[in-house]
Amino acid sequence: MQVERFLEDSASQRPDKVALVCGGRRFTYAELDLAANRLAHGLITAGLRRGDRVAIYLENSVEAVLGLFATLKAGGVFMVINPTTKADKLSFILNNSRAAVLLTDARRRPEVMKVAGRTPHTGVVVLAGHPESGLALDGKSVLAFEDLIGPERDDSKPASRSIDIDLAALIYTSGSTGTPKGVMLTHVNIVAAATSITTYLENVESDVILDVLPLSFDYGLYQVLMAFKVGATLVLERSFTYPHAVLETIVAEGVTGLPIVPTISAVLLQLDLRRYDLSRVRYVTNTAAALPTSHIVELRRLLPHAKIYSMYGLTECKRVSYLPPDQIDIRPTSVGKGMPNEEVYVVDEQGTCLPSGVGELVIRGSNVMKGYWEMPDETDRVLKPGPLPGERVLYSGDLFRIDEEGYLYFLGRKDDIIKTRGEKVSPREVENALYELPGVAEAAVVGVPDPVLGQAVKAVLTLREGVAITERDVLLHCAERLENFMVPKVVEFREALPRTSSGKIDKKTLHEAVTG
Repeated sequence: MQVERFLEDSASQRPDKVALVCGGRRFTYAELDLAANRLAHGLITAGLRRGDRVAIYLENSVEAVLGLFATLKAGGVFMVINPTTKADKLSFILNNSRAAVLLTDARRRPEVMKVAGRTPHTGVVVLAGHPESGLALDGKSVLAFEDLIGPERDDSKPASRSIDIDLAALIYTSGSTGTPKGVMLTHVNIVAAATSITTYLENVESDVILDVLPLSFDYGLYQVLMAFKVGATLVLERSFTYPHAVLETIVAEGVTGLPIVPTISAVLLQLDLRRYDLSRVRYVTNTAAALPTSHIVELRRLLPHAKIYSMYGLTECKRVSYLPPDQIDIRPTSVGKGMPNEEVYVVDEQGTCLPSGVGELVIRGSNVMKGYWEMPDETDRVLKPGPLPGERVLYSGDLFRIDEEGYLYFLGRKDDIIKTRGEKVSPREVENALYELPGVAEAAVVGVPDPVLGQAVKAVLTLREGVAITERDVLLHCAERLENFMVPKVVEFREALPRTSSGKIDKKTLHEAVTG
């Protein structure tokens, strides 16, 4: 099965159902499918060949959604690039992928102008926006998005140009060296992941799913794919910048599915949610970074009718595990077990599978990526021989504890573990303790160089509005809950913590700042 079938099948089965709500506009499945067909024909006419890459450099928008499905219908490979990406990184991604088409809009004119002369493979620029926002680029064909989806265009389904083992998407993720890596995902990978996730979330066509996460972030992207797979309605917002407006949208649209990350829950829990009727919210999901236990407890209190799913995933396989909601009160720090149609296990440094204990998490399943785009050495580092002859499995690079019942507990990246006094400290364990201190909004723990300890544990905190907490308060609180070597030696208070493009706390930037 190809990914574009998610849209096509829903359009065939429920053409008049509202598929997408975005920016005050509403589109049925039939309307979206016909527009995507027109755009696909336009891309093919412009020269897009099977397997060509199309870069979608847009904010969350109708145009971005149409762009990714049109690319698939035309036999191409879509790449959603964060709209805040600057010229140097944009140029690298376009050149590394040899993208044939760039789909963007006038708002990104400055960055597009900067990269135009140094991206020879990108011969076509499709520009969304009004005609007066046109863009002339030497050596490139500039086409108007609105012209390509006009009613005079061919709206028939293009002849299928892909099979399920072909690439469907490239998702660029930050590499340890600072060079972005293109995660290669086939149609098989995406269909397998979306099927597993919608199975355990019990998604149905009556669901209304909110998406405030960038589509360049796989968690945000999959909200679109999963909603269209089951024929649900997607409410697509550009961001969570204005939380009250988003909450009003949740109420007005009757949202049933609420995907969040810890930074969003931190904001939500500082608001008076009792002002909003959230009774239709059926489930809340969290991934990217583990949800603090204190957030889980508070969300359970405020949304007692909603199922809360703590999850863990990697771009390289989309999703790995989930904790069944009936376990959230029993083991709130766990991210559960492997999702349907997948095997996960923990290995020691010799690669031996551990029935319980601490080791690196390994993932086996059809959701595991094909590899990193044109990076064979990096691919071989994470895709290693599996238990069966001829197969390769994904080594996550993350340390987990697995208990006797098979439940997983995230400890941190292997290279994030802090070594102090000869002991190993999981930043996550210290952060859990910090979140239990009333008034802490967000917490991040990193290791800093120390001539005696090797590394010292440093806590960086933001506080809820109107709260006064001292370093002494933090240290006393941690001393009551943690072993001595885990208690932070340094505490810093900040107005805000640095973020990655997907909204996660940027540990790399924090570490660079504290180490100089």
